[in-house]
Amino acid sequence: MDQKYEQYNQPGFIEHDPVSIPHLFSKKQDIEIAGFFAATFAWGQRVTIIRKCKELLQIMDNDPHQFMLHSSEEDLKGFVGFKHRTFNDTDALYFIQFFKQFYREHESLEDAFAKGMSVGDEDVKTALVSFHNSFFDLPDYPKRTMKHVATPARKSACKRINMFLRWMVRKDDCRVDFGIWNNIKPSQLICPCDLHVMRVSKKLGLISRDQSDWQTAKELTDNLKSFDPIDPIKYDFALFGLGVEEKF
Repeated sequence: MDQKYEQYNQPGFIEHDPVSIPHLFSKKQDIEIAGFFAATFAWGQRVTIIRKCKELLQIMDNDPHQFMLHSSEEDLKGFVGFKHRTFNDTDALYFIQFFKQFYREHESLEDAFAKGMSVGDEDVKTALVSFHNSFFDLPDYPKRTMKHVATPARKSACKRINMFLRWMVRKDDCRVDFGIWNNIKPSQLICPCDLHVMRVSKKLGLISRDQSDWQTAKELTDNLKSFDPIDPIKYDFALFGLGVEEKF
């Protein structure tokens, strides 16, 4: 596992992965916004994910934080007709509504997650539940959009949002992950469980269950902590690489 982590946690990994989208930016808030959309879009072919993310960001003039702070009703018309799989213009406009309100009052999206954490929390479960509740706290939110922001309260594995947290929280010398947040510890992260990670983990005996849910993600993370209790989610690189690149 350590060998495969070293092999895949390299800058060359970035180009063909959705993490390449937030890597287009250097400003913290731009990284957060672009990263959140990229993680939300992260199902299906990676080429398509990256293309649709770039299409969305182009509507924002590739300046997402400024767009959230200063865009007008006229600017929002550019999203009409946007679609990526089941994510459509209604979802995009609600995401933007949330970000517009949030960034008028906060410097970093980290605040939306960290406020749900308590001293001594073993993992980010309460943070994810709190974030989901805050995200859909605006009046008249579209119920269809709720499927795009998962919560452990519904027993979801929260694969995409856990991947986003990995990008924001983990600090490593290769700088695939950004490590720009400080109030959540890498040891509190939960491993993102996509189909590839699930398949490889089952073959390696790291999970015993077949369901892709929160309990399975927690089981996998707990077993990864036996290899590295401080930074267990670094092995996401190894599991994903084995599954996608090596068809293990």
